[in-house]
Amino acid sequence: GSHDSFSFYIDEASPVGPEQPETVQNFVSVFGTVAKKLMRKWLATQTMNFTSQLGAGIRYFDLRISTKPRDPDNELYFAHGLFSAKVNEGLEEINAFLTDHPKEVVFLDFNHFYGMQKCHHEKLVQMLKDTYGNKMCPAIFAHEVSLQYLWEKEHQVLVFYHSPVALEVPFLWPGQMMPAPWANTTDPEKLIQFLQASITERRKKGSFFISQVVLTPKASTVVKGVASGLRETITERALPAMMQWVRTQKPGESGVNIITADFVELGDFISTVINLNYALDEGEDDTT
Repeated sequence: GSHDSFSFYIDEASPVGPEQPETVQNFVSVFGTVAKKLMRKWLATQTMNFTSQLGAGIRYFDLRISTKPRDPDNELYFAHGLFSAKVNEGLEEINAFLTDHPKEVVFLDFNHFYGMQKCHHEKLVQMLKDTYGNKMCPAIFAHEVSLQYLWEKEHQVLVFYHSPVALEVPFLWPGQMMPAPWANTTDPEKLIQFLQASITERRKKGSFFISQVVLTPKASTVVKGVASGLRETITERALPAMMQWVRTQKPGESGVNIITADFVELGDFISTVINLNYALDEGEDDTT
């Protein structure tokens, strides 16, 4: 999986997102375009678009949706500090891949909503219906979902929706079925301790589970490496330790399930996670 999957598209010309604190809003109002260029270096956690991520093997997408202030078209956008692509364009891009690859399955995790009212949720639900139709798998128990089941039903999309709206729509899986504990640290050692503890405490049935192999910069980290950006200052330096942890994991009900990262093309992250699946053949967890 990819963290902030849509952030390749972040637009430096866009307004600052409504979820950003006043300090950031003030910083941009003073320094304008220069501030946004620096912000992008820390907010863009991916360099590949959806099509490239899918081609490389990514199947879980972390999606955050926002309205845009004073937008006459009332569009929905992906957002992470700054605005990214229109949601309908991103969904269509993923759908084109699924149509070309009818046995592939993706997880779309809508986990943050900014500036959204009831009418915006209704618009997004309709957009999902129009784009994916019967490709979407209605919510059932997580442990009942095997590839064989999905292929028989011709389902290719599981949509997780972290809002009470999910309870009203059969094809929306409630957000609690896709927990993603967040370490919120810049320290690789603390991150690994957190990931290990999270797996130990994981619910064994009834939900999927995300291990976020992601370091989060503090304000002081950003100030020190302001011109370098997230990739160079944090992700690349921590990569060897994080990949060592990934390589030693076991998949299945008592181990890892979905693993997400920033800059998924770095190192051998994708191939390493994919290869973990083959360990299922050697153990008892080979049913899902």
